[in-house]
Amino acid sequence: MANKPGFMLWELLRSLFKKPATELYPYVRTPPIHKIRGRLIFYPAKCIGCKICMRDCPSGAIEIKKISEKQFEADIDLSKCIYCAQCVESCPKQALAASEDFELAALNRKKLIDVTIGEAPVAAPQNTNPPQATNPPAA
Repeated sequence: MANKPGFMLWELLRSLFKKPATELYPYVRTPPIHKIRGRLIFYPAKCIGCKICMRDCPSGAIEIKKISEKQFEADIDLSKCIYCAQCVESCPKQALAASEDFELAALNRKKLIDVTIGEAPVAAPQNTNPPQATNPPAA
């Protein structure tokens, strides 16, 4: 059917009146899928320093360090993480969790390392709310 004359013209005219199949992603955001595995969250108050998460991580993205007696910090290298959540599943005290934050692009690899001391990650997400464009590009 593709070798008939005028087939391309027919396809062109037919597609002119269809809704686009793509989304204008940075300008029109859809809500994330429920239970998506994104940025890892470390809860140091729950950590007992067993380092099971380090041993189970297939990419070696987690390093647990002892700060003082019964106090630990986690260095999570998001450039190595494959977001499989194996560390979350294996932690006996639920000291790790997977958030729904999936927009983790950065130009500098050092910005993808989360060092968690206390209750909040030291390296904050890059830019979770980018500026809204007034005129999205034509599709």
